[in-house]
Amino acid sequence: MQSTLELAELDSKIAQLFMVGMPGTDLDENTKRLIGDVGIGGIILFSRNVKDPVQVAELCDSIQQLATQTQDRPLFLAVDQEGGRVSRLREPFSLFPGNEAIGKSSTPEKEAGEFARVTAKEMALVGLNMDLAPVLDVPRGEPEEHLKGRTFGPDPELTSGLGNIMIRTLQSGGIMAVAKHFPGLGAAGLDPHKTELTIDVHENELRKIDFKPFEGAIESKVVGIMISHAYYPALDSQRPATMSPVIIGEILREELGFKGLILTDDLEMGAITRQWGVPEAAALALEAGADVLLICENQELVPQAISEIRDRILRGNIPLQRLHEAVERIVNIKNENISEWHPRLLTRVYEYFAGQGEEKEQ
Repeated sequence: MQSTLELAELDSKIAQLFMVGMPGTDLDENTKRLIGDVGIGGIILFSRNVKDPVQVAELCDSIQQLATQTQDRPLFLAVDQEGGRVSRLREPFSLFPGNEAIGKSSTPEKEAGEFARVTAKEMALVGLNMDLAPVLDVPRGEPEEHLKGRTFGPDPELTSGLGNIMIRTLQSGGIMAVAKHFPGLGAAGLDPHKTELTIDVHENELRKIDFKPFEGAIESKVVGIMISHAYYPALDSQRPATMSPVIIGEILREELGFKGLILTDDLEMGAITRQWGVPEAAALALEAGADVLLICENQELVPQAISEIRDRILRGNIPLQRLHEAVERIVNIKNENISEWHPRLLTRVYEYFAGQGEEKEQ
């Protein structure tokens, strides 16, 4: 029988796997509890959390101050800042037209580099440390509605090249990049936010077209890769990629040699919740080889998911080694990328973005 102390230690390790959304623009009591008492490993910000750059900097400071007081290291502070319509940081943050416009421009490499350089600078300035970008999906013809404007175009070579530029530039600017959505949503006909999704294409096509940009991202030492929620019957007829030991373990880890973080997409999406509860999905994703588990809306699901994972580990359904492996990877990547935290210089944040506004007016 495990002691209460042992169970508390197990829960705190499991908590490190979770990247969680929060409701508003200030650090609320429940989010404080998840960071300080539960010990989650990351926060993801959305438009609802962003008022202006100084507010974002103050929010990031309050999160990291609490994390460094109650945990051994800072949190992942992530945002979807792809450019175009998926840009959680709006003006006076610099706005860019998005991947499709970059792919169609006369100087795509220059545009990709400029987006990543400025985005990294502004994110780092306000205290964010992870960008859930670039999108490396390769569309077949007109992209599905939820991907419109978000892909570089139908050429896997171009997608790979521009993705590599973004990854290297973001990461050289101190922002961890996360390429998405492996093995690729380019052939999707439905939106995984809303419903279950099957990508029924031949394995050869997936390897030739969809894998290519991710292989480039791995060569560029991308910190993270986000797994798609879709089913890929040619690769695994039983489970969606999020929960597939074949796609995560055998293909992404062993065959493609990826050693970085594997993140789920939001586990509250319809593609998952139509069949599984979020706690069960989190456990199955961890078992399959995912390291970071995203719950972006309902914070009450986090302790439920921790409890579900703990119970499965104690029953032997999830090997304890799988948890240790995921936590060790998270700790190592934090030590390499965000080992120290310093409060933002709010005057610098204010002056930089005030200057941005003046430039736009001239």
